[in-house]
Amino acid sequence: MRKWIVAQLDKAEALRLSESMDIPMLLSVLLCIRGFTDEEKIASFLSNEPVFHDPFLIKDMDKATDRIRKAIDNFEKICVYGDYDADGVTATALLYSYLDSVGANVTYYIPSRAEEGYGMNTEAITQLFAQGVSLIVTVDNGISAYDEIAYAKSLGVDTVVTDHHTVPEVIPEAVAVVDLHQDDCPSTFKELSGVGVALKLVMALEEGYSDTEDILDNFADLAALGTIGDVVSLTDENRAIVKEGIRLLQDTDRIGIRELIRSAGYEDKPLTAGTLAYTIVPRINAVGRLGLSSRSVELLLTEDDDIARKLAQELSADNQTRQQIEKDILAEIDERIKNDPALTMQSIIIIDGDNWHQGVIGIVAARVKSAFGKPCIVISREGDSARASGRSVEGFSLSDAIFNCSDLLEHFGGHPMAVGFSLKCSNIEKFKEALYAYTDSLEDMPLPELYLDCKLNPTLLDLSLLDSISALEPFGAGNPAPLFGLYNMRIDDIKELSGGKHRKLTVSREGTHVTAMCFGVDVTGFSYNVGDVVDLAVSLDKNFYSGNTYLSIIVRDIKLSATDNEAQLKSERIYERFCTGRSVTVEDARSILPDRNDFTVVYRFLRSSSGYSGAVDMLSVKLGIPLGKLRTVLTAMCELRLIDMLEGMNKAEISLCQVDGKVSLDSAPIIEELREVCK
Repeated sequence: MRKWIVAQLDKAEALRLSESMDIPMLLSVLLCIRGFTDEEKIASFLSNEPVFHDPFLIKDMDKATDRIRKAIDNFEKICVYGDYDADGVTATALLYSYLDSVGANVTYYIPSRAEEGYGMNTEAITQLFAQGVSLIVTVDNGISAYDEIAYAKSLGVDTVVTDHHTVPEVIPEAVAVVDLHQDDCPSTFKELSGVGVALKLVMALEEGYSDTEDILDNFADLAALGTIGDVVSLTDENRAIVKEGIRLLQDTDRIGIRELIRSAGYEDKPLTAGTLAYTIVPRINAVGRLGLSSRSVELLLTEDDDIARKLAQELSADNQTRQQIEKDILAEIDERIKNDPALTMQSIIIIDGDNWHQGVIGIVAARVKSAFGKPCIVISREGDSARASGRSVEGFSLSDAIFNCSDLLEHFGGHPMAVGFSLKCSNIEKFKEALYAYTDSLEDMPLPELYLDCKLNPTLLDLSLLDSISALEPFGAGNPAPLFGLYNMRIDDIKELSGGKHRKLTVSREGTHVTAMCFGVDVTGFSYNVGDVVDLAVSLDKNFYSGNTYLSIIVRDIKLSATDNEAQLKSERIYERFCTGRSVTVEDARSILPDRNDFTVVYRFLRSSSGYSGAVDMLSVKLGIPLGKLRTVLTAMCELRLIDMLEGMNKAEISLCQVDGKVSLDSAPIIEELREVCK
């Protein structure tokens, strides 16, 4: 359940832009919602002509190019030192490929996630020095490697840093530090990924030799994959990179990528930033999560068909293995939550386990976060030490929270939405207490939110809308795919597809009928019935079938039209605060204290239905009882042994118990405690 927010719109301004620029009204609306009101900027945004800022506006770019050109001219051995994720892998392949093409003596190095961790390390530097490397050029890392770069310098090895991560207080003493986040860097656009910075480095190295168009023709495909994979804002230069990259990827001559697209089943399908993010990027990332990312670099660089096919199959197999590992960890966490509901009642969810794969726990944290609408940290104990990964929700800086507990951590880093860190196992419980105390000290934790671009009248739904939507592509962070609201729609028909895995809905309003798809929603996750009046949050896409093109309406969220999701979420938060011993006001306590009629409604429903299997928030809607109050009822009934209830990440299973004699509802501990607060 999420709080639905419809974007604010200046309709008069949208109408003015539509008429002035001769663009469809929907496109004008979507542009206004995204903050575009200047006609010149709109024209630039919609243009297919890529525009890039001068690479030499980036601090130290001149120093970086001077040192690299010197190494090329003197045939010094250069090492491109990358990272194991899609951004680092593509940046490594891009810069290595360029340097190799201009006759440099170049190699590359990708550290092992499991054995070396992120960034530079002295053992790797020692190994590279022994191989004769005299210049290291980092991509997607290096800005925090002060000690490692100093060590390289002591060996006579120079370092050029190219990075896009947050700049620490002390900057490495490298020959050049190319990072747009330095305070005195005059560059125009600051949101490039690691591969984006590498691309700008190539542009700088090629100044006077090749134009931007030629460079993009050679490298935009790699740059697009890394940019999408790093989930940076798809605006400005990133938008230009991805637009050009997708154009190249649609008919790529890079055989490794072609085989990867084929193995993902997209050989003859149109590619978008979204499809690449969910099919190709995970395959590139998977090998780094489970093994050595050098295989991904090799796939991106190879010119041998057999090697490309073999490596693409390996990466796809690794991705399947990663998915299974993720599924197994989530199943274990689901059982943990069923047996200990308090795990999800704090403002931040922290779950630890033994030997969970460190390459997957970040994805797992994201899944748990999405399920409960709260920040989540997953900790994997490995002997005496532990590694952790966290994902946050909009409005809560997880990096600030982690920094507040830094005295308990060994290594940590990240940004507001994602963190990674390590600590001693002996400090895990202290860390939990410190983080809970930190979140409790905040005035309010944000509620999970769903942003809608606008409401749509169902009579307007046709293929022509897709022209307006496609003009905004590519979609991603900073430029999300439009989400529309279809409000007060009556459900006329529900059909199960693919053995119950999906639902096809027929809904209507004032005589207009619409067919919409709910993918990946089984019977336990869909509790709506024919006749219900609902609000739908939908995205629009094309569906190709039998040579024809149809409008596809995909349901991203659904709620009963009469439901106030914000009130429901706030009610549940009051219940959770009370159950975890945090202070609640008398007014809040009264709001979740049920009366006898509430118990009667719940018990009669459970008895008539022989229990319940599904989401508790849906049961709240069905019964017309606020969510926090319903949870109080269910807790009291469990305490009195009237019901058994197990609730995991996706649903609750409630069954009635055999009861002998009368039971006093007021004797339930939770009711007694609430009454004490309400006195």
